Amino acid sequence: MERTLLWMETLFFSALLLVGVAHCSQGRFAHKLLNDLMENYSSALRPVDDTDKSLNVTLQVTLSQIKDMDERNQVLIAYLWIRQTWHDAHLKWSKEEYDGLEVIRIPSSLVWRPDLVLYNKADDDFSGPVDTNVVLRYNGEITWDAPAITKSSCVVDVSYFPFDSQQCNLTFGSWTYNGNQVDITMGMDSGDLSDFVENVEWECHGMPATKNVIMYGCCSDPYPDITYTLLLQRRSSFYIFNLLLPCFLISFLAPLGFYLPADSGEKVSLGVTVLLALTVFQMMVAESMPPSESVPLIGKYYIATMTMVTASTALTIFIMNIHFCGAEAKPVPNWAKVLIIDYMSKIFFVYEVGESCACPFGQMEESESFHSQKQKKQLHPKEKAKGAPPTCCPDDDKPAAFTLTFDPCVYCGCRGNSGTLGCDPKLVRNVEYIASCFREQKATCLKVAEWKKVAKVMDRIFMWIFFIMVFLMSILIIGKAP
Repeated sequence: MERTLLWMETLFFSALLLVGVAHCSQGRFAHKLLNDLMENYSSALRPVDDTDKSLNVTLQVTLSQIKDMDERNQVLIAYLWIRQTWHDAHLKWSKEEYDGLEVIRIPSSLVWRPDLVLYNKADDDFSGPVDTNVVLRYNGEITWDAPAITKSSCVVDVSYFPFDSQQCNLTFGSWTYNGNQVDITMGMDSGDLSDFVENVEWECHGMPATKNVIMYGCCSDPYPDITYTLLLQRRSSFYIFNLLLPCFLISFLAPLGFYLPADSGEKVSLGVTVLLALTVFQMMVAESMPPSESVPLIGKYYIATMTMVTASTALTIFIMNIHFCGAEAKPVPNWAKVLIIDYMSKIFFVYEVGESCACPFGQMEESESFHSQKQKKQLHPKEKAKGAPPTCCPDDDKPAAFTLTFDPCVYCGCRGNSGTLGCDPKLVRNVEYIASCFREQKATCLKVAEWKKVAKVMDRIFMWIFFIMVFLMSILIIGKAP
């Protein structure tokens, strides 16, 4: 048993020794291989045996992260992994001569590299990818993986902001070699999104790739390029809760200004405050949008809402002028009494204090006059029983709007035994003047009350009209979102 364990330990240490020797041998051969390959090699020339043939370069782009989308400056900042693969005819070896060595990794600055650049770059720094190592195989295949943070120009269409989707292009091509010298091919039909880190503002729905061959006006040779189209969809939840919903709630305050009592003195102030709040939100949206002719969808919503608030404030001023027209105003026209006071007030349930649905505004005074006359007749039961002469007060039999009752009647109290008036004529004139003033005051109060009733009914009409307009406008504008 002990002899068996001894043999196993010996074999184990022998294997470790052989592995170490093999690694040392490979390291020695790798160093020798690099010296042999770079002995007469030049990284300045295109590595082909026949200069009339083109060199095929395979390009594959992996999108790792969208760092930022600057809508105002129309710049997309992305973090990419760029893989380029080509064959170098001058960097081949026989792996049997180098102890089976198949792959080595050397600095990319030692070999020729294709001058692929991002055509639509929007950065002041024109440096390329990071100088990472390249993977060199025995058959001359070189693979260069390099990370890069790119700033590319992107035409941003904000017509449907914040429900918009954008298409940003990343165009890669050789800057000096034409298609007859360096031909670019796609490694995949689209960009690789397997390692994509989700962005908080944008959703990536794909990255299709297309190859284009363009003939520029300066040169007769074809210039191929590969364009990756980044399909982005904005996440609108942030803007809905921070821009749209506050505007939607503020817009519903504008119709409530009509419901506010005119005597409070805050109707116009409410409209102006709502207008200022919407202006602040509009400025916030304008600061983040590019100065283009296309107005964002949320901007249209703000403009329409501000227009409605302005119209409601103007109508509020007009209605307040009707409410405070005063005693100098003309009486309410008959058509306004019939249309607004009689009918529209019932439709929109506008009633004064003490007024019910069954007792319209115009019948209240007649009812009061009727009860007043009935009560006055009940105050003189003795005179009625004695068969007293006709009432001496000339206004007792009139259903006047204002009833002034004297008990005992001034005229009757001044009647002598013979039935003739024995009062001072000056006193009679003064009493008639006082009664006339009371009648005029009552008529003025009734006229002012009628104008206030007209203003109140108009307030209620416009309140419901603007409520419906705000709701329909919100549905129509938001319904245009794709």
